[in-house]
Amino acid sequence: MIERVAGAGFRALWVALLVAIPFLLLPAGLGDATALIVLVAFLAGVMTFLEYSTDYPSVLEFRDAAPFNRLRFGAVFAVVLVLGLMLRVELYPSQLGLILHGLAKVLGQWTDVPYSPVRLALLALPADAHPALVAHVRMAAAVAYVLAGTTVLLFLLVIRFTAWPMRGGAFNVWVNLPMFDPTKGDVLVRLQRDARINVMLGFILPFLIPAVLKGLSGWIDLAVLGNPHVLIWAMMVWACLPANMMMRGIAIGRVAEMIGEKRRRAYAEAKLVESA
Repeated sequence: MIERVAGAGFRALWVALLVAIPFLLLPAGLGDATALIVLVAFLAGVMTFLEYSTDYPSVLEFRDAAPFNRLRFGAVFAVVLVLGLMLRVELYPSQLGLILHGLAKVLGQWTDVPYSPVRLALLALPADAHPALVAHVRMAAAVAYVLAGTTVLLFLLVIRFTAWPMRGGAFNVWVNLPMFDPTKGDVLVRLQRDARINVMLGFILPFLIPAVLKGLSGWIDLAVLGNPHVLIWAMMVWACLPANMMMRGIAIGRVAEMIGEKRRRAYAEAKLVESA
């Protein structure tokens, strides 16, 4: 009990820190938002604590199937931190910030090619966007997309070279998929369908989101991305949401594969019993 509560508190602190990182590194630029940020960080930490401090899950998937959620959180944390340090260098130069800024500039040049997600993100900007805004969006989009994509590759390596999600113990579908109703239809078919849908959406969304924003340019002023805080969170959502969906699809596909293998073994054993 004590160990679980301590672990929940540790996770809550990290989540609260994630929310506060941009405002610790950069000036708010939107008035006095300190009280609001403290409130949001506190609520995020409380929600995380309540989720992990109880025996029974609520909405968080794969809670007991490390390192799935650790990789997802790590991707979001890395994107927010790196973009914050990269944008901070223009106000408060530092050696680390200059290095990250230089790497981001190189990544932006490498990934800004025709039909790439980074190019589409730039095309969503207004035609008269300031060159500085275009450069910032190019670098931020490249860094966010590369970090999110690297996380997906790391998760694939975890699945390939470990026994995830078993890891030496039983896998409880109810605990790790609390929102999944096993009583509706064939479990294996539904899991396989959900896995395909999540993987496809994870691949399509980085291309689809800029197109949708371009279509809504009459209602949404993308020049607001000139605010570093808005840019950080927008790029985080644009890159990490599709990556999380792709990882979820891969994870659910792995669970479906395990269930299918268990069924095949059960059928084989039943046939052996019948033949005997």
